[in-house]
Amino acid sequence: MAKTIYSVESVTMGHPDKLCDLISDSVLDACLAVDKNARVACETMATKGKVIVAGEITVSKMPNIKEIVENTMRFVGYDPSTVEIEVLVHEQSPDIAQGVDNPAQADAYELGAGDQGVLYGYATAETAERLPLPCVLAHRITRLLTDARKSGRIKGLRPDGKAQVSVVYEDSRPVRVDAVVVSTQHDEEKSMEELTRDVRDVILKEAFCDFTMDETTRVFINPSGRFVLGGYEADTGLTGRKLMVDTYGGFISHGGGAFSGKDATKVDRSGAYLARYIAKNLVDAGLAERCLVSLCYAIGVARPVEITVDTYGTGKYDDEVLKQAVLKVFDCRPAAIRDSLDLCRPIYTSTTNSGHFGKEELPWEQSDAVDKLREAAEAAQ
Repeated sequence: MAKTIYSVESVTMGHPDKLCDLISDSVLDACLAVDKNARVACETMATKGKVIVAGEITVSKMPNIKEIVENTMRFVGYDPSTVEIEVLVHEQSPDIAQGVDNPAQADAYELGAGDQGVLYGYATAETAERLPLPCVLAHRITRLLTDARKSGRIKGLRPDGKAQVSVVYEDSRPVRVDAVVVSTQHDEEKSMEELTRDVRDVILKEAFCDFTMDETTRVFINPSGRFVLGGYEADTGLTGRKLMVDTYGGFISHGGGAFSGKDATKVDRSGAYLARYIAKNLVDAGLAERCLVSLCYAIGVARPVEITVDTYGTGKYDDEVLKQAVLKVFDCRPAAIRDSLDLCRPIYTSTTNSGHFGKEELPWEQSDAVDKLREAAEAAQ
């Protein structure tokens, strides 16, 4: 019986990298709220005493980015008066814009991709969220830490924090929790004894309600000890540094492109969302237990250079048959993706934390193509 241990990390919204992701996505949403055709590639850096927002933004009316930074910091739990905010933005390069906005063909869906990129989408039947179990558990812990801090359910927590969950798999199925690591920033006066008790009784008890730890599970709470100084004051944050937290925890390959701060003409984001949408529908259609979909794009070219489907031997049909079904059901051109998933709306701050996948309200999490996929797969075999 093949046995493997998979470990996955998640971070709270107060982690400095996630603060930067949320600022970038907040700027994006503010632009889309006034101009659905806005072109945004917004990067943020936060360090002790300073927050810098930079990038390329083309929009009919530029939002007040300094105000967005201040409001986002307050929402997360930081005091914006402690930092100097610097904004360095300019319009999108005309060389990039010409490939995206001025296709040679009359068909609007022949608008080119905003960049080259290889994007991956994954789904597995092992959880209701169609995500690997360690991803689900790690995100639960960090989400509960933030909720407990904001609600006051646990006193003395501060915004920064992270979690890591290791799960034992036998023959590709999760069987037990091997280890849990939780590190959370806290007030100076909060003792380690109280913190450990609160995290165990409030956070871990709820996080593992449906897949419990056993007596041999190793639990580490603030294993380095004191964690009072945190956030951007202790560790510089940057947009786009939590690629595995945002996706599938390292279970599959990653093309290297980040999500936050980018509008949907950037296939780094929209292509990854479509790939997840396809993979999830293949699993929900009963056509595979696990599925990896990859899309490869060239800048200024609408149609993917390559599409692959890998069901790891769990497919109801051969992978090539499923690929043909995918090609029949889904239009993978960037403009078509934006229309079919309605991606020109200000929805992106809801994606920033706890992963970009597994949230049932998001358009790429809908299982509305299962019937078409079943029909197309049957016809293609």
